[in-house]
Amino acid sequence: MLRSLYDWTMALSARKSAALWLAVIAFVESSVFLVPADVLFLPMALARPERAWRYALIATVFSVLGGIAGWGIGYFAFDAIAEPILRFWGKLDTFNELKAGITYETVVLMLVTSGFAHLPPIKVVTILSGVAKINLGLFVISAAITRGARFFLLAWLLRRYGEDIRHFIEKRLSYIATGAAGALILAYGAFQVLIHH
Repeated sequence: MLRSLYDWTMALSARKSAALWLAVIAFVESSVFLVPADVLFLPMALARPERAWRYALIATVFSVLGGIAGWGIGYFAFDAIAEPILRFWGKLDTFNELKAGITYETVVLMLVTSGFAHLPPIKVVTILSGVAKINLGLFVISAAITRGARFFLLAWLLRRYGEDIRHFIEKRLSYIATGAAGALILAYGAFQVLIHH
């Protein structure tokens, strides 16, 4: 099922309405959809590098709007909407593990790791933020910075290095980002240990 979703999303990049689809995918990725907007963003930015910044802006804005929707689902309708969504995508256990002891600082950390390594998936972070009643203004600012950093970094890399960097992004960047996210989590954990001793 995931593979067919991926292929369908990739096929959208060739359509004239690709920018609209990018907005839709970026929005729903942040609240209910499993396939990341990068799948659409990368081929679009490669095909029209002069529009890479525009595509990055579209992806960022609609990702943040989708994040607000995810926050609203977690805040207002967890039992009715969020729990079935998380269970459907097999993310409910991840969500429950993260829910204990959530703070604004851990939400920001998860937005960073989700933005750069999709760990945890962004929909988990946005819904969790609503459930934990994280201040919406702080959440929006943090999401805009972290999601924007991802899409604008990808736009810059694609404009500068073109097709060569695409293979690197698709095959190796996730490993590097995962390693960096892991280091960030360890650093945060060490910091928490130090300030509580």
